[in-house]
This record gives sequence, C-alpha cells and structure tokens, in this order.
Amino acid sequence: MKLLSGKTAIVTGAARGIGEAIATVFATHGADVAFTYVSDSSAERAKLLEEKLRALGLQAKAYQSNAGDFAACETLVNDVLAVFGKVDICVNNAGISKDNLLLRMTPEQWDDVMQINLKSVFNMTKQVIKPMMKAKSGSIINMSSVIGEMGNAGQSSYAASKAGIIGFTKSVAKELGSRNIRCNAIAPGFVETDMTSYLKEGEGAEKYKAGIPLGRFASGEDIAHVALFLASDWGSYITGQTISACGGLNI
Repeated sequence: MKLLSGKTAIVTGAARGIGEAIATVFATHGADVAFTYVSDSSAERAKLLEEKLRALGLQAKAYQSNAGDFAACETLVNDVLAVFGKVDICVNNAGISKDNLLLRMTPEQWDDVMQINLKSVFNMTKQVIKPMMKAKSGSIINMSSVIGEMGNAGQSSYAASKAGIIGFTKSVAKELGSRNIRCNAIAPGFVETDMTSYLKEGEGAEKYKAGIPLGRFASGEDIAHVALFLASDWGSYITGQTISACGGLNI
C-alpha cells in the first residue's frame, strides 16, 4: 500500500542522512519529490539520489538551494510549483551543528546555527503555506531534536534552535488548522548519519548507547517512517505535536 500516491513533497537538506532517507521512503510510497542540497560537494550525491527516485517511475528533482536564505526559498518554491504543479508536503530537515561551550562560543557560530536550523523553517514554511492554503490541505514536518527537549552541555545554540522549532510548530498548527494544514515536529535522538559518525566506534559509542533504552542509534529509515506517518492520511488528526524518535533517551 502506497501512502503518498499523488502527493508532491519538498524535503530540504536531502543529499544525505535523514533527509535522503525521507526522500527515498516518500518516493517508495508514491510521492513525487523535490529536494534540496546546499554545497557544491553534495551535487554528485544529489544527482544520484535524483536518478534513484526517478527510477521508481516518479517525478524527482534536486535543487541547489540554501534554506537559510529567504529569497532562495521563495525562488525554490516557485520553481517547484512550476515543475510539479503543487506542494502537499514540506519537510524542513536542513540543519547544522557548531557545538561549543557557551564560554567559548562566538556570535558567528550562534548565528550560523540559528540561520540554518531555525530561520530556515520560517523561510520554507512561509512559502509553502500559500499553495497549501489555496488547496486547503497540507502537511508540514519540522525536524527538531531530542536535544531541543533535554538540552545538552556544549550544545546551547543547537538546543535553542531545535527548541524554537517546537514552539514554532505549535503556533503554526494553531494558525493553520482551520485550513486543514497540519504542522508537526520530529525530535530524533542519536541517528547514524555523517553528523554522528564520530560516535559509531569505541568506548564513546557504547557510553551513549548505554543511555538509550533500546540500546542502539536510529537508522535514517527509522526517522523517515515517522515522517511518512505524519505526511500521510494516517496522521490526518495529528497536528501541533512533537514525536520523540529517540529510542527512549528522553524518558
């Protein structure tokens, strides 16, 4: 059963990691997928993903676009509408971390994280709600983090940006529920991606896993399946919520 047949999704930051997994799972369930990447170094990988999704018999297109730039997001959504005709689902997944103790953190490090992690969610949501309101339907999924719920030493900027996403999600859900537009957040814990590759081996990895009741890091597909639920009609009565996909880390 394909849960997203006939739907069009935008996924930001999808050349690798969680975003790539979400784009792949969405396409597997019948969605046409537009996705973004930001750096030239990701262009080849994005092209391979585009070809992989198209091989499923669906429409797919990679766009080089910076979700932290408002004008770039406006151009992106207009381009997607011109090619795909509509936007049913938006997954705000683009994100970075520049971890440092507050005592040593620079204003530039703080601003960079806020720009990409939090302002990007405003930028993209501001653009996609226009066609969604016209269609009187839509699902917006914002990628937060368990760190936004718990906090963590050395990650004040990351935690603040991800906590901000949760508050933003609740507010947008209240504003747009009457238009049949749902807005939810996912708060992953440790996920096996490039960002956490340094934790995969050695005593450090075992220490982190020991604090997770399920005893393992998540795969990208674990998080993508939560996004699939929220994007599909199976999640049609869910809005304004944050689903913690963290293996029980925040218990």
